[in-house]
Amino acid sequence: MRPHDILIPQPDGLFCRPGDFYIDPVRPVARALITHGHSDHARAGHGAVLATQETLDMMRLRYGDNFAGSTQAINYGEEIRLGTTQVKFHPAGHVLGSAQIAVTCGKLCIVASGDYKDVADPTCAPFEIVPCDVFITEATFGLPVFRHGNPAAEIAKLLNSVAVFPERAHLVGAYSLGKAQRVIAMLRQAGYDAPIYLHGAMETITRYYESRGIALGELRLVKDAKKAELAGTITLAPPMATADLWTRRFPDPLTAFASGWMRVRARARQRGIELPLVISDHADWDGLCATITATGAGEIWVTHGQEDGLVHWATSKGLSARPLALVGYGEEDEEAALPASDEAKA
Repeated sequence: MRPHDILIPQPDGLFCRPGDFYIDPVRPVARALITHGHSDHARAGHGAVLATQETLDMMRLRYGDNFAGSTQAINYGEEIRLGTTQVKFHPAGHVLGSAQIAVTCGKLCIVASGDYKDVADPTCAPFEIVPCDVFITEATFGLPVFRHGNPAAEIAKLLNSVAVFPERAHLVGAYSLGKAQRVIAMLRQAGYDAPIYLHGAMETITRYYESRGIALGELRLVKDAKKAELAGTITLAPPMATADLWTRRFPDPLTAFASGWMRVRARARQRGIELPLVISDHADWDGLCATITATGAGEIWVTHGQEDGLVHWATSKGLSARPLALVGYGEEDEEAALPASDEAKA
């Protein structure tokens, strides 16, 4: 059996014919396997959903208890038979509960990465290399210009700014699921133990992270603080909120933005970002190339992002590579499509 007989790009998403399921479908289907909780990958209305417990919980928080006809949780490393395929979930390192999905049919193994990163993150399980015959990789930052660097150095930059400008409130734009919690955890790792403030739209997901054992220290809601109390503090907010009238409640706000796109300084200037922080939950160019090589896959399928650049690189290394041209991904994650709305509310 050939790879394209097992997984087939369709308008609804990536369809597994021998297993009769879709991976991260963009429209409601009978059976969906979901890689992670970002809403461009995890949508409501499916008949049955298979995902990690964390991803199911995040879908429930976003969409309500009846987001699917039925749900089934799967652990990392656990194997389930669907049709004539064996399916196994492996850590993707993107956000809490994120997974790569390995589909084995006969002697052929295909791994769909979903979104992933190959650097340390204190809020989720680390990315795992899964040897395979075909690797389906994202390409959000699939150009050589995107090299993210050390995220700890970006956190140090933020803390230095707080020290230099103690009279200003630092507003850090970050995606509500994954990025915000990672920034908070990294601040704690760097020794910052003051209360960190949250925009109201971030409270539910952040409290969920805490319920899963992720230590984030003392957190407070902006709406419960007086303006003068916010001088010299750090607040996490959805990206769009940092350019909203909401910021008037802060004393002399200094706007930061945590994103891999901040490597492109023109983007920071266009958004009026004073303090760009290059912190990404996606693999950069070096990470993408290293991961492809490490899987040992002879065939590479590239999806959502800078597909052509990564296809060209893989081909130059003697690999068979092609773009999948799937649509509907990256619409909510601010790293894949700026700007992002995040149901911003105070």
